[in-house]
Amino acid sequence: MQLIFCGTPQFAVPTLEKLLAEGFTIELVISQPDEPSGRGYEVKPPPVKQLAEKAGIRVFQPAKLKDPATQEFLSRYRPDAIVVVAYGRIIPPWMIDLPRLGCINLHASLLPKYRGAAPIQWALIRGERVTGVTTMKIDPGMDTGGILLMREEEIREDDTAETLAERLSVLGADLMVETLHALERGEITPRPQDHSQATLAPMLKKEHGRIDWSLTAQEIAWRVRGLYPWPGAYTTFRGKNLHVWAAAVSPTPAAGPLEPATLAAERGRLFVACGQGTQLEIKELQVEGRKRLAARDFLNGVHLQPGEKLI
Repeated sequence: MQLIFCGTPQFAVPTLEKLLAEGFTIELVISQPDEPSGRGYEVKPPPVKQLAEKAGIRVFQPAKLKDPATQEFLSRYRPDAIVVVAYGRIIPPWMIDLPRLGCINLHASLLPKYRGAAPIQWALIRGERVTGVTTMKIDPGMDTGGILLMREEEIREDDTAETLAERLSVLGADLMVETLHALERGEITPRPQDHSQATLAPMLKKEHGRIDWSLTAQEIAWRVRGLYPWPGAYTTFRGKNLHVWAAAVSPTPAAGPLEPATLAAERGRLFVACGQGTQLEIKELQVEGRKRLAARDFLNGVHLQPGEKLI
């Protein structure tokens, strides 16, 4: 099969690797433009581009797919299918109609749940116990196309968005290969989604990380895991930003009628009162401008005042 591959971040790399290993011909890789990253804001190519260049595949990085020059360039190709994995741009109608078998997307949820840019993060934030990957035939909507194949994956108690994404990317790579072979043999056809069951997973913004201490400890713990590593769950301590990198629900409720966000220390352990009388234990944290610490080390460096609160 002749393919065009659209993808940008690390999540898409296993699928491209698997397609190459299985002998698919990748005529072109489309990725988002290089962007500055890191403390020095050095311009770096996205992971998919790096892999494509090592494999000797031509890479195309248009700023916009709607640009007439982009359409003219891509219309020269006649792929059997266009594979889309975490590309980060909406595929325009002319591009959907370009390949013989259509544009096939790998989405990191069990559609129609968690349509949108951040399905892995929102599944964790909402406390889901099972998620998965779906291959679907792209239509003009946002993750609304017909479903081809699905695979479930259990969410582990210690999963973060980072660890879950790593597993789903590998699971999705195998599913994409299976999907393409089945399409070529005519063994599967897209089945419509039940739109009444749809939920949304919008793109994350930095403000999503601000902890609302009126939520229960369980809800906050889910957010800590789901927002790791970006934007992270954060609050304010003595006028400085404080990131909560790891936390767990305390089996015991907050001592006394403490207001949410009130801190308490006990034998080197750090607790925060949350909504509905629940209590969260902070295990790892980082004050703005300082290194990441275990709670015990943090407590050794500060003297908590009675009734001191996070904001």
